[in-house]
This record gives sequence, structure tokens and C-alpha cells, in this order.
Amino acid sequence: MTNAIKDKLLEEILDDLMASYDSTPELVNRNESHLPSRECVTELTHTLEDILYPGLMHCRNQASGFKYQIGNELNEAYTMLHNLVLDCLMYVSTCNHCRTKPISREVSLESQADDITYQFFKAIPGIRSLLQLDLKAAYQGDPAAKSYAEIILSYPGTRALAVHRMAHVLHNLGVPILPRLMSEFVHNRTGIDIHPAAQIGHSVFIDHGTGVVIGETSIVGNYVKIYQGVTLGALSIPDPDKDAGGKRHPTIEDEVTIYSGASILGGQTVIGARSVIGANVWLTHSVQPDTKVLYVPPDLRFKPMLTEAFSLQYFI
Repeated sequence: MTNAIKDKLLEEILDDLMASYDSTPELVNRNESHLPSRECVTELTHTLEDILYPGLMHCRNQASGFKYQIGNELNEAYTMLHNLVLDCLMYVSTCNHCRTKPISREVSLESQADDITYQFFKAIPGIRSLLQLDLKAAYQGDPAAKSYAEIILSYPGTRALAVHRMAHVLHNLGVPILPRLMSEFVHNRTGIDIHPAAQIGHSVFIDHGTGVVIGETSIVGNYVKIYQGVTLGALSIPDPDKDAGGKRHPTIEDEVTIYSGASILGGQTVIGARSVIGANVWLTHSVQPDTKVLYVPPDLRFKPMLTEAFSLQYFI
């Protein structure tokens, strides 16, 4: 193919693309404001995790100049978060197809970003207190756990909760987009999908965790244990723009255990305290406290293996 032919083909493709961009403005950002990149969110999340668990997340000596090192990381994370929050606020302020808007139109976006960043970092000691209780729940709930360090480094449920608790603070401070990016970062790493708006109490243990989904309006109490494949989900709603503001996901009260593969759906569904939800249970209605809910499968039948000759005859 000659350069002239190639240039002509590319010009035709460019014209088609421009027409496509014009017809789908919701799939294009042509404003001066830009969105956080996934790489920036990954870097921020890694830095924040290191502030939560200093000396455990990265292979480096923290004994010398510990306060100085944490101070440097704090300064780095503060600047990164401020810039990302400002990017998100600027984007939604000019977006014509966003369901969220800046917190205030009377206060400058820069000032809003300043206040949000300050409030977030003020909340970090409280987040660490919650994570200490989550780690204790994991240590006491799993005999395979040999140390807190092992849980921090290798338990996906603990990591998902750590990032969720940070994303939840940002969500409550009114930050758009960024909390979901943080949730998706840890979802990609752990297989656990928790919406940043979900309310999760203390001393929660997500064991194994792969395939766990906790929806936006879920409320999870204290001392709850959740196994892999559990869904706290919503029933379908006909009009998301009209009906999304209500409670769509279940409430799980204190000391409930939910075993693998269970699906609990609906905003009016309440699982009473100290209940046990068995594996593969499907629930769309409430359960009283101290209730055990089990799925009883069809009876399993066991027969002796057939001889090889008979088996071959049978399949022929």
C-alpha cells in the first residue's frame, strides 16, 4: 500500500470517527477538565495502603527515620489526592450527562478540594482503628491465619475492606468518580466488589472473598462474616434515574454469618442479628434474628462403579 492510499484511507476513517464522536458526546471528554487515570488512582491507593500499614506493604527498612518517611508519604499522598479530587469536581461541573454535580456552586472547586482532602486525612486514624478490628475478626475467625502481617499481606477480604473504608470516606465527602475507581482497583486485585457507598460496620471478616458483591445501599452490621460468592444485591428497577435514590440492597444485622454462594436481594430485606444463611440460599424477604436458613438440595444417589465391560456396553 502506497503512502498516498494509506493517507486517504486514514482520512476517511478520521472523518467517520469524528462523526461518531459528535453523535455520542457521552463517550467523549472534549472539555479542558480531565479525569483521573487508572494509573494515578493505583499509585494513590498503594501510597495510602502504605500509610495505613507502614513497613508491611513495601520491602524497605522503616526503623531509621520512621516519622520522616511517613511524613514524606503523607505529603505525597495529600498532593495526589487533592489533584485527583479537583479533577473529578471539575469534570462533573462541566458534564451534561452526569447524575452527580459539585457539592456547592458558591464555593470554588479548589476550596472544595482543599476541604475534602483535609477531612479525608483527618479520618485516617479512625480508619486504622476500624481496620484493627477487622484484622482481629479475621485472626480470630480463621485458624489458618498465623499473624496479622500475613492477613494484611495475603487476605483479599482484608485488603478489600481497607480500600473500601477509604473510598467510603471520600464518597461521604461528596467526591464523584474517584471512590468508584478505588473500588474497582481493589475489585480487580481481589475479586471483591464493594460499592463505596455501602455502609459496613466494624469487626467484619470476608473469608476467601472471590465473587463477593456488596451493593450501593447495603448496610452490614458489626461482627459479620461473609464467605466467597455472596451477593448483597438489588432487585431490578424499571427507571434508574427515578428510583435509584431509594434503598435497593439488603440490611445485614450484627453477628450474621453468610456462607458461600448465597444471594440476598432487595432493599426491604433484613437479615436479623445472629442468623446464619447457608450456602447457595436465595433470599428476597426478611429473616428474624437467630434464624438458620438452609438450602436443601435434592437427595444425592450413590451407586457402585460398573465393570469396564458393562460400562462400555452401556455407553455403546
